Amino acid sequence: MTDPRILVLIPARMAATRLPGKPLLQMAGLPMIVHVLRRAETAGIGRVAVATDTAEIASVVTAHGGEAVMTRADHPSGSDRIFEAAGILDPNRKAEIVVNLQGDFPTISSDNIRDVLAPLADPAVDIATLAAEIHTEEEATNPNVVKAVGSMIGPRRLRALYFTRATAPHGDGPRYHHIGLYAYRRAALERFVGLPPSPLERQEKLEQLRALEAGMRIDIGIVDTVPRGVDTPADLETTRQILALAKS
Repeated sequence: MTDPRILVLIPARMAATRLPGKPLLQMAGLPMIVHVLRRAETAGIGRVAVATDTAEIASVVTAHGGEAVMTRADHPSGSDRIFEAAGILDPNRKAEIVVNLQGDFPTISSDNIRDVLAPLADPAVDIATLAAEIHTEEEATNPNVVKAVGSMIGPRRLRALYFTRATAPHGDGPRYHHIGLYAYRRAALERFVGLPPSPLERQEKLEQLRALEAGMRIDIGIVDTVPRGVDTPADLETTRQILALAKS
């Protein structure tokens, strides 16, 4: 039985610039959004729903046995969308934790979805997320790879100090590839979406910096693998191959 204190919400919209209609693109016999839905359901940590502004996405999700909730079309981010969805699905606020799982992570492991909850065992943590160690120079220098910079506070655990597209930190030592999966305390999500975009958020184009600039605590669980996000036609073909091999 899943935990009623946890909501796993998957924001999805059709208006991706580089891959229009991305959530419904087919891979290994299923639309991408359904692959993500299945990973979340298999994780078994809480109620799972897709939050969307598109009836076609909602119809596909429900046709595959999932739950969908319609949200406004004018949300600036997935965090705003899941905040609205949480209010619709759980108006009595029984859910204490809201997980934001990106709808373009069809290869994410169910284990990693479960892993994101661990930092919230510390009541001082507002938001939990994940990262994996970087092992190649190409990854370290790629501005599309967001680096998580933090203080090691325990085995496989960082307290976030900064997130950046630059190669950081400088010098010898590990660097970490941030994975855009978040678990929010309900009150932290409410506070976060009520804050205006912060200066560093606007400069780096990284939403999580808004929380850090507001003094919110983000802890990072270290995992072994990075799920492949699907942002470009090349990503799409690679992910199709990965999922086809896994299916065979």
